[in-house]
Amino acid sequence: MLINGQRVNDPQTAHHNSDIPITQADISAVEVFPGANSSLLGPDAIGGAINFQLKKPEEKKRVLEFSFEGHNSGSALFSITEKMHNLGVRLSVERQQSSGFRYDTDYKKLTSTFNSSLELPRGNMDLMFGYQQKAFGAYDFYTQAMGYPSKEWTRTYLLNSGLSWDQAGFLFKPSFLWRRHFDKFMLDKTFIRSSYLSHHRTDMFTPGIYAQKETKVLGKIGLGFEYSEEIINSTSLGKHSRYQKSVFVDDALNLFPKLSLGLSWRRDDFEAFHANYTGGLNAKYEFTEGKSFSFGIAKNIRVPSFTELYYNDPTTLGNDSLSTEESLNYQAGYELKNEKLNFSQAFFYRQEEDLIDWVKRTPSQAKWQVENITQADVLGLENRVKLTLNKYLDSELNYTYLNKSIKSQGYLYKYGQNFTNHLVSASFKIQLPFGEQSFIFSFKKKPNRRGWLLLDSYLSLRLPKNSQAFVKATNLFNVEYQEIEGIPQPGRWVEGGLRFDW
Repeated sequence: MLINGQRVNDPQTAHHNSDIPITQADISAVEVFPGANSSLLGPDAIGGAINFQLKKPEEKKRVLEFSFEGHNSGSALFSITEKMHNLGVRLSVERQQSSGFRYDTDYKKLTSTFNSSLELPRGNMDLMFGYQQKAFGAYDFYTQAMGYPSKEWTRTYLLNSGLSWDQAGFLFKPSFLWRRHFDKFMLDKTFIRSSYLSHHRTDMFTPGIYAQKETKVLGKIGLGFEYSEEIINSTSLGKHSRYQKSVFVDDALNLFPKLSLGLSWRRDDFEAFHANYTGGLNAKYEFTEGKSFSFGIAKNIRVPSFTELYYNDPTTLGNDSLSTEESLNYQAGYELKNEKLNFSQAFFYRQEEDLIDWVKRTPSQAKWQVENITQADVLGLENRVKLTLNKYLDSELNYTYLNKSIKSQGYLYKYGQNFTNHLVSASFKIQLPFGEQSFIFSFKKKPNRRGWLLLDSYLSLRLPKNSQAFVKATNLFNVEYQEIEGIPQPGRWVEGGLRFDW
């Protein structure tokens, strides 16, 4: 998980990777990097990465949005942006809450974000600070089908700063990120079956420097240095700290008018693990304008979280002897673009070594034990077709196939078989005289389970002075389904609201 290219993964557990203190008013774009390599993005990008690009505060603007939903749910958002000569600032606050669609699925969430951007003669300086607090019911989320009414409270502080300076083809980018996260977890909030309660505080400090020079012979060649320190103070995991020192290089060049090449290499020195080397190679050949073929290979890694190393509760047990996960990714793709059609297809194959999962050797084993599984092979296919029929109708069709073969036998897996075999989505966006209507169909099928088909819809009505009314509906068919077995998902959910921009 990245913000403006800076890694913000939670070192305690991946369950908190999405505790990112930004509001919807702050997001410019969400980029997905399938098979992204660790040499550019850092450890954890073993299968890909998601990058949230933040809007720059470039114009004076106000946004007010509020909505109401079923189950006593609602949200409110206010964002104010000011532009003063070469300095832009934005303050956003968002509140969400719900009583939940069933017992112990209630939540409250508050997010506030401050962004600033200072334009310099040859670049800009950006500063972002965010705060988020959440309280939510987590019925059986960590203890599938065991009936634990769990409760969790989290708080996140994030500071992200960076300077971008460009002088005659030489780019210089120092950066600094600090993330503090508090987590309070109660396994049984009724205290009937268990009084287990844990408190965690984690800190992550990541300063870095990146420099890039554009040359005639080698293209755009870059060199980066990064230092990261992760600290945890926990009632159940103990007190631990670890640091990481990294150096990486990358190069992007055009060998011929139609052939471009990208190279990257990285060395990570971890205090608790051996040094790791990762790297990537990708090439792109354009047959004609809008028609291209690409190929890439990358080695990626992921370091175990503190939870995987040290956790211990009545249902799960960590393992402080874990080693890093490693993967070797191969991908080949074809893309065709013109005014009305955008078609892309990609094949990928990933070899995973020492992947980490929670397993049992026998059904009677009392606890899930985390282990390094020897090897797994992942084979996949992605297809995307985007068609613009006319100025009133856009449509998009996506299909992804995935198959994961775990070589180690004799285990019961808590998460290993929870991948999606088949994922199909189709969306239609219709421009109406008074607004916009969209429909999204999605079908998902997991191994040894029945698939499910969902329909979501969105309708917006234009109002005077850049305002709009909207209605969102998810799971219109009211389908009963479970992403993770034993944890039911919400049925039909309808939200209506107003948005004012000025």
